[in-house]
Amino acid sequence: MQPISVLGLGIMGGGIARNLLRAGFPVTVYNRTRAKAQALLDAGAAWAGSPRAAAIGADIVISVVGDDAASRATWLGDDGALAGMRAGAVAVECTTLSVGWVRELAGRVHAAGVRFMDAPMAGSKNAAAAGQLSLYVGATPELFGELRAVLASFATTIVHFGPTGSGAAYKLINNMIAAANIAALAEGVALAEKSGLNMDTFLSTITTGAVGSPIVKMKSPAMIARNHTDTHFALRWMHKDLTYALRLADELGVALPDVALAHELLRMAMQRGWADQDFAVVAELMRD
Repeated sequence: MQPISVLGLGIMGGGIARNLLRAGFPVTVYNRTRAKAQALLDAGAAWAGSPRAAAIGADIVISVVGDDAASRATWLGDDGALAGMRAGAVAVECTTLSVGWVRELAGRVHAAGVRFMDAPMAGSKNAAAAGQLSLYVGATPELFGELRAVLASFATTIVHFGPTGSGAAYKLINNMIAAANIAALAEGVALAEKSGLNMDTFLSTITTGAVGSPIVKMKSPAMIARNHTDTHFALRWMHKDLTYALRLADELGVALPDVALAHELLRMAMQRGWADQDFAVVAELMRD
């Protein structure tokens, strides 16, 4: 089977690597801190000391890092993955990034004779562990068809949106809608509590009624219980995603007033020191 390298072993990258191993792929991993890789090494993964070392000999290199700066450092430079990739191999960027950087990265990758796919993910910590992520893909139809079976080892929903950058654009739209949902839910929870409503009844009703979107169903129990330390999606990363969405909207001349408000609420929550808690912690601002 094709040798695959995974760069970045956080909640999502670690889940991807583990499911590739379960599917029988030879997997090499890299992370800035080796300790995060130990469980994967015990499960049969190989370790590499740099992105470049991880990419040598790989048919597919998958990056799952934090933001544009981390992606740039992972792919480019003397120790970057691109320096170790052979011509014809495939670079897959699964991080949620700005569309501008994705397009620039694709140009750098193609200039090196390597193929490129942007495939940002959606799904919780549990979905990553179970191999049930959603992927939003920007790539040529030929490359999408070639890699689909590999992607299916860690994702159950795989949508091809079109050429390079289209997957990245959709993911920003997906996340900005989720954040606006959560901001409204936080306000609703605070108002329900102040109104003296029975919160068990509130929870059962709001999650089964017309406003019970998947994100409301996912986040409302922990929000009401004030349990934000079991982090499925950290506040810092949602704030980053809204920053990129607003940047894209500004470039295209599209107004996003609701998203701008959600972005400001997340910024305020970041200032409270909650950056590494689940982004539903924004409810605590409304309670205050």
